[in-house]
Amino acid sequence: MAVAVSPEGVPLERLPETEAPQAGSRTLVRAWIYTLAALVVLMIAVGGATRLTGSGLSITEWKPVTGAIPPLTDQAWQAEFEKYQRISQYELVNKGMTLSEFKFIYAWEWGHRQLGRLIGLVFFVPLIWFWFRGTIKGKMALTLLGIGALGGLQGAIGWIMVASGLEPGMTAVAPIKLALHLTVASVILACLVWVAAGLKDRSAFPTEAGSGFAPHVLVGLVLAQIVLGGLVAGSKAGYTYNTWPLMDGSLIPPSSALFVVKPWIENFVDNVLLVQFNHRVLAYALVAFALWHAWTMHRRAPGSGAARRAKGIAGLAAAQMALGIVTLLLVVPLWAGLAHQVLAMAVLAMVVVHARMCVAK
Repeated sequence: MAVAVSPEGVPLERLPETEAPQAGSRTLVRAWIYTLAALVVLMIAVGGATRLTGSGLSITEWKPVTGAIPPLTDQAWQAEFEKYQRISQYELVNKGMTLSEFKFIYAWEWGHRQLGRLIGLVFFVPLIWFWFRGTIKGKMALTLLGIGALGGLQGAIGWIMVASGLEPGMTAVAPIKLALHLTVASVILACLVWVAAGLKDRSAFPTEAGSGFAPHVLVGLVLAQIVLGGLVAGSKAGYTYNTWPLMDGSLIPPSSALFVVKPWIENFVDNVLLVQFNHRVLAYALVAFALWHAWTMHRRAPGSGAARRAKGIAGLAAAQMALGIVTLLLVVPLWAGLAHQVLAMAVLAMVVVHARMCVAK
């Protein structure tokens, strides 16, 4: 047992080490974690813009500390530009690019990396303060440290992804590494939202039983769809087969086209037809499951918080699928691609909150 202390220094009731902070402390911690979640979404959005503007390979070195300072002189800018001119993306895609054009793509990648540094500060400085004051302790402290470790791993994965695009002959990062980078970011977001939702004061209402396995299945489906979306983005599959509901003139393309690459397993990453088809099919399954869950919850507990959330999830999932179709038909304009990515994070956050609220306190 230990005495928890509020941010104002007022002792709270004695609590087991594994329990969450109480009263005002809980509200403050929730606000901090949701702020982190918002920053992660912003990071994902800037990462999407970096990809869509072809900026991700503009910084060819990984300098976690000194890299925070951008080039400040004409000589420093020229040196950075010369490093970029030595990679294949410049030679094969951007040959003849001016220094001002390079500064534009450099700014996107630098901003993306700066946001990563900012998230690290916003995570660890308050965490240390909360822990020192006794506001966070026990199991919750270890959970948050685990999320922080995952964030550090994400930084390393980001560089591994960039390094794959710096290999001779490569003009973009490897699709599977981009998908991994996006997936880990999404898992971090899900973990933050799960912890924050668990800190909500639920004394006024009981645990929302009767939801069964469906909320957790929704979380799994959304994460799987994000993985497939990362593969679509990494392989640029969204720039092909820009018709709907038909793909290359068929609702279901022939297997000879879906599995043209040998060995067959590589089609799931390297065959843009199968990559996009998988993303489409899972979208249909996800929306159908969300609609079924909303209908089921309405029948079981009409007017309950769980039923309202289920309806909201179904509506948001349907809107996300519609936006994905628009993005495809318009051949991935910047605004649509970013909106589609950010809305995916909103869907993920909502299903995680729903799943957390449907388990015991």
